[in-house]
Amino acid sequence: MNIRIRPLGFVTVTAVLGLGLTGCAGVVPMKPAEDSNNPECANVTVRLPDTVSELTKRETNAQATGAWGTPAAVLLTCGVEVPGPTTLPCVSINDVDWIEDDSQAPLYRYTTYGRTPAVEVVIDSEAVSGTTTLVDLGPAVSVLPKTSQCIDITDVFKN
Repeated sequence: MNIRIRPLGFVTVTAVLGLGLTGCAGVVPMKPAEDSNNPECANVTVRLPDTVSELTKRETNAQATGAWGTPAAVLLTCGVEVPGPTTLPCVSINDVDWIEDDSQAPLYRYTTYGRTPAVEVVIDSEAVSGTTTLVDLGPAVSVLPKTSQCIDITDVFKN
């Protein structure tokens, strides 16, 4: 069998390499939070994992953000407004407290409680597990200074 190898032109090689490196997933468009330039957000961003709930990290176009999956099923934004007391459920996962907002289910919005600046994570629950996602993001988020924690209503009424 005869095999001929023809040299490729520079433009062709560059185009082929470009396709191989970028794949099909483009940049995820996001908006930075008001406090996204907080140096603590940079501490979170550099620690974001390459995979979350077995989804691969994607490039975003906004400071202090992260996205995973194609299409993106997990979106993270650092520097959102720090939440005050709320009646929404608060879950503690590996020493990080999260306020859970299911008002747009199957999209769930989790916002850190007792950490400054605050981090918001939006999760498509039809694509990934919220608990697994928050476990995977916990090490990055836990570097934020802890200022308070969730309490149970029964803690308020103890004598």
